[in-house]
Amino acid sequence: MKVTVYNCRSFDEKELFEKYGKELGMELVLCPDAPDKENAVLARGSECIDIITSKMPVELLKVFAGYGVKYVTTRTIGYDHIDVKAARELGMTVANAPYGPCGVADYTVMLILMTIRKMKRIIERTNIQDYSLAGIQGRELKDLTVGVIGTGRIGRTVLKDLSGFGCRLLAYDLFENEEVKNSGVPYVTLEEMWKQADVITLHTPLTDDNYHMINSEVISKMKDGVMIINTARGGLIDSAALISGIESGKIGGAGLDVVENEFGLYYYDHKSDILNNRELAVLRGFPNVTVSHHMAFYTDDCVDTVVRDSLLGCQYFVEGKENPWEVK
Repeated sequence: MKVTVYNCRSFDEKELFEKYGKELGMELVLCPDAPDKENAVLARGSECIDIITSKMPVELLKVFAGYGVKYVTTRTIGYDHIDVKAARELGMTVANAPYGPCGVADYTVMLILMTIRKMKRIIERTNIQDYSLAGIQGRELKDLTVGVIGTGRIGRTVLKDLSGFGCRLLAYDLFENEEVKNSGVPYVTLEEMWKQADVITLHTPLTDDNYHMINSEVISKMKDGVMIINTARGGLIDSAALISGIESGKIGGAGLDVVENEFGLYYYDHKSDILNNRELAVLRGFPNVTVSHHMAFYTDDCVDTVVRDSLLGCQYFVEGKENPWEVK
């Protein structure tokens, strides 16, 4: 059985792929680059390809289908970078490789604390030996209401983690979870969330229905000084509206692990490049906005899990077994 792996990082994934490939008796082709029309030929003879957050539009999927690829797995929870509808029409199965919720939940709590305590400003001052206090007075979680949008595994873990801080918690999800209800956290409507939350953190997949769910109209309904955390998908927030909200002072701060139009930027060294993402440049320049490069997931446990499970999914597919990672 042959699997072609794209976006294979030499410093953390390569050794794991070699280990699990040997255990599973697979022939692996390891490519460090993102899949494209030129290197798609590496997948000739492979029924399965293994990628990360690289765009897979219909045009590229057609090329891979032409080489006989029938299964596309992504080493991520989200799969909005893959045109799933087009893949199905081409007779291809799409799968993901979910990892445990603790890494992203930990990172979310860290960003919340950094945002309410103005940590970016503190670090920048310390770096230039400015030890003054003016402008860096923070807030305490016990005095705040935190709204969690999306109560899947990660959102529920964030709620559990935050429960020890004494803050008031609110939840929203299209599908309310009994575990959340039993914990005493109330579900509210989005309108109520906008009105009541001092901090809003996003933990929902990106869909056509919730694209730009946080926009100018929604921001106008939020509390003055609201703080927004996003470790989910950049497209959930209208970047232009976010920037306007920060400039006006309506938004008091933000912690962003994801931004719009990040494909092709993150996970590459661009320090000598001119980036085609003006919104990202503006957001990075604000003293009350912390931006990281889509890495909340990035822990030892996560990397091991996604490498192993992406390959197991390939094996299950080829052998015709029930596949828990297949996108339905």
